[in-house]
Amino acid sequence: MIRAQRLDTGHDLHWNGETQGVWVDCRDPSADDLAVLRAAFPVNRLALEDALEHGHWSRAEQYPEHEFITLRSFTHPDQPDEFTERLSIFVYRDAVLTLSSTSTHALDAVWGLVGRDAVNTPHEVTYELLDHTADTFFTLASGFETQLDALEERVFMKARENPVPAVFELKHLLAQARRLASDAREATAVLGRHADCSPQDLVRYRDAQDSFTRAAGRLDSLRDFLTSLLDLHLNLQSQRMNEVMRTLTSVSVVFLPLTFLAGVWGMNFQHMPELPWRYGYALAWASFLLVGGVLAVYFKRRGWW
Repeated sequence: MIRAQRLDTGHDLHWNGETQGVWVDCRDPSADDLAVLRAAFPVNRLALEDALEHGHWSRAEQYPEHEFITLRSFTHPDQPDEFTERLSIFVYRDAVLTLSSTSTHALDAVWGLVGRDAVNTPHEVTYELLDHTADTFFTLASGFETQLDALEERVFMKARENPVPAVFELKHLLAQARRLASDAREATAVLGRHADCSPQDLVRYRDAQDSFTRAAGRLDSLRDFLTSLLDLHLNLQSQRMNEVMRTLTSVSVVFLPLTFLAGVWGMNFQHMPELPWRYGYALAWASFLLVGGVLAVYFKRRGWW
């Protein structure tokens, strides 16, 4: 599907191949759509191959015909998952062309801004697309923070549950998000170094680059927090194991002297005065209770019980 609007007014128009002062957006282009676009725009072959290649990473390049940048971000930044989307931007002197397989968050947000809020030139449109793409990474980071807070509460409140699978799943998504944000930052930096634009546009590109840098740094801090949370879980498990072993050791120590006494009185010697004594059995039980009780009270006071 191809749609277009003028950059100076912001009104939608019926595009007839006029490439002066327009923004042309094409989603899920067919072979006929690509033929129409190539007839209207001098599209570099290598840039078009990158834009159409599935799974391509973020990158930017300066071609003789135009500047080119392609960005990959998450499809559902408010609910982080592994699905990503990609937007490719061809920046001309008087026009801008965008290609995507589906409409992205940045496209939906910026399409309605053209003609107002200083979004009237190809480089201003490009900056807004970059900036709104960076915003999706901040939304993503906020979603990760919510999940990490819930996971941290789960580690402390539900000791018997194993959060390790959830931790590694989040860690995988964070690593992917951090990589995408870093790639977008590098691509924006390349575009800012080589773009043929005004000093004001260069400032805008540096601002977009800074946004991706801050997003990558925020995701880095979340990844470090997740690693610390995993270490905390392992430490808590070790602490609980130590408490169990201490309790078992205390019980063993309580019964150790009782086992000794029972072994002594169980020997088959002929002359053992306690055995024929009338109160020998009561003496044995009193000894058991006294020794066991003293050790139990001692361990309780020491906090080992």
